[in-house]
Amino acid sequence: MSPPLLKLGAVLSTMAMISNWMSQTLPSLVGLNTTRITTSDTLTQISPKEGWQVYSSAQDPDGRCICTVVAPEQNLCSRDAKSRQLRQLLEKVQNMSQSIEVLNLRTQRDFQYVLKMETQMKGLKAKFRQIEDDRKTLMTKHFQELKEKMDELLPLIPVLEQYKTDAKLITQFKEEIRNLSTVLTGIQEEIGAYDYEELHQRVISLETRLRDCMKKLTCGKLMKITGPITVKISGTRFGAWMTDPLASEKNNRVWYMDSYTNNKIVREYKSIADFVSGAESRTYNLPFKWAGTNHVVYNGSLYFNKYQSNIIIKYSFDTGRVLAQRSLEYAGFHNVYPYTWGGFSDIDLMADEIGLWAVYATNQNAGNIVISQLNQDTLEVLKSWSTGYPKRSAGESFMICGTLYVTNSHLTGAKVYYSYSTKTSTYEYTDIPFHNQYFHISMLDYNARDRALYAWNNGHQVLFNVTLFHVIKTEDDT
Repeated sequence: MSPPLLKLGAVLSTMAMISNWMSQTLPSLVGLNTTRITTSDTLTQISPKEGWQVYSSAQDPDGRCICTVVAPEQNLCSRDAKSRQLRQLLEKVQNMSQSIEVLNLRTQRDFQYVLKMETQMKGLKAKFRQIEDDRKTLMTKHFQELKEKMDELLPLIPVLEQYKTDAKLITQFKEEIRNLSTVLTGIQEEIGAYDYEELHQRVISLETRLRDCMKKLTCGKLMKITGPITVKISGTRFGAWMTDPLASEKNNRVWYMDSYTNNKIVREYKSIADFVSGAESRTYNLPFKWAGTNHVVYNGSLYFNKYQSNIIIKYSFDTGRVLAQRSLEYAGFHNVYPYTWGGFSDIDLMADEIGLWAVYATNQNAGNIVISQLNQDTLEVLKSWSTGYPKRSAGESFMICGTLYVTNSHLTGAKVYYSYSTKTSTYEYTDIPFHNQYFHISMLDYNARDRALYAWNNGHQVLFNVTLFHVIKTEDDT
């Protein structure tokens, strides 16, 4: 091959490598920001999402906003690694941009040579044809030498045509590299606003402000119920499952009590994951059968209604012994004043941020709901409130921050219809719907630690999220 062909071959080889890098490596690198680079004139620029969410807010009694706390999404810090990748990508693009610039200068210089040589070759080809037609006038030897040189140059013509095409491609690559650099620089500037170290300091500051703000908040008022989240499908149509609201963050034991009567077996699981997989850690055989499904685990002990009585039992999981038992005076039992679904659900034991409660009905209160706050050690009634809501018309109920919330049904279309505040001894009718996905609820209890409602929904163990409204404490609040 002659020197011009060697030179062209080296240039074309370099261009092929660049083309390969542009078509294969670059899109995969850019993919970390979900930005797609096309061969058209338009580049799609994707900005990073804000990544911040409102964590909690509060208002004073006049409705004025006192503090609003926001926090970054949990996966935001992962952008630190992406930031490094972006910087590396920018460096590669800049290096490639410099290489393309050098190649472009060489290309422009050689391109002029190519155009000149192409003109000469086309002219030579025309002359050769004329000479060939009149070859009788030339010496055979000279004609043969000229023909051999022409045969050597003929393969160069398509190479030159390809070179012109690739020269245009170099110019296009140069423009796209420039546009890509602009896009990546813009993304880097936006991500730079969320530098990990800066985020870390802001989170620490926000956590401090959040703690200060939460100290000023009163107990919450129920505003919304969302879900459910189906955790497991097991057991009969009726039952109860729960965790301890006073347990530490590392203690996530789950207790499971199938059926509403004729049973004494409590199954324990070390975690929700074990509960879902069915990996029991321990089984307890209670000394008495329970009635209903309205049991509660509180501070390491199980509180339940003894079968065919109005006696409340406190059973310790640690010792396996009954620590206390007491009759709930005048409380109806054994389907005298159950919830709408029956099932010996006359006495409902529950816990909230304030303490331990019993919800039931008495003849003295005409079958309407009575709320009693209990001493968790002795089961003594500390104080009682008589409401005007008939127990038999209630689907289920639960306590949040000293307020009893009552549903109007246990079937499809149920909603929180009534609430009674033990703080103010007042009631109100509400309209807070929730999705009764499996058509029959036989247990609904609030867990203050999880800020969630645990439910047994027709053989499905489900969770509902709750949204609470808080106000700032005033000097009159205790």
